[in-house]
Amino acid sequence: MNIVSYGGGTNSTAVLIECANRGIKIDLTVFADTGGEKPHTYEFRTEFSKWCVEHGLPPITTVQTTNQHGTAITLEQICLNTKALPSIAYGFKSCSEKHKIRPVNKFMNNWQPAKDVWAKGEKITKFIGFDLDEAHRIKDYSDNKYNIEFPLVDWEMGRDECVETISAAGLQQPGKSACFFCPSSKVSEIHELKAQYPKLMDRALAMESNANLDTIKGLGRSYAWSEVLKQEDAFGYDSPIDLACGCYDG
Repeated sequence: MNIVSYGGGTNSTAVLIECANRGIKIDLTVFADTGGEKPHTYEFRTEFSKWCVEHGLPPITTVQTTNQHGTAITLEQICLNTKALPSIAYGFKSCSEKHKIRPVNKFMNNWQPAKDVWAKGEKITKFIGFDLDEAHRIKDYSDNKYNIEFPLVDWEMGRDECVETISAAGLQQPGKSACFFCPSSKVSEIHELKAQYPKLMDRALAMESNANLDTIKGLGRSYAWSEVLKQEDAFGYDSPIDLACGCYDG
């Protein structure tokens, strides 16, 4: 059994396209939705799922984190309820573990086809979309349930090759996949969010103002997003905070 962990971005999209091109059977494509992706990611996922079905791949299955009652709950709502920010704002890297990996594992543990594979003492092969430019990130994630493979590295595909594969398939580029309130956002991306999706910016600022900020200043960890936007209003796009943070790439 082969499954693809789909992140909604360039690399995992290229993995699926190449699987279709190379005749590699995929049994499941699963996308963990934090509830905070930007609209372009959700729109692309919908259209790409149709493309997958048309090219012999399964549709994209979406899973989410659930509360103690089994009801889907978004990362945004969890942060608001706990008066906190995503863990990476505090220097931890548990966002992916809690809101990407765990929902997928929970789904798989209850998915009968997967249970049937494990009952026979076999493993499932999971494809992860690290590309050749990210080969340094690869380590052995395999366990008693999964064999983990990195097909883009095996196919010697870097970022440029992934972009070319998507274009050759007649698809638009998916754009960056990330929560609209991601603390890893560059300052330029904060400006872009305000320009492209002002309502999402309002929600991000509401999360920031709602949080207890005893040890950090805001979503930027060492600075608040609200301060970035005040600087923009006062000084323009390449404001002192842009330059001081070293993030401006406009």
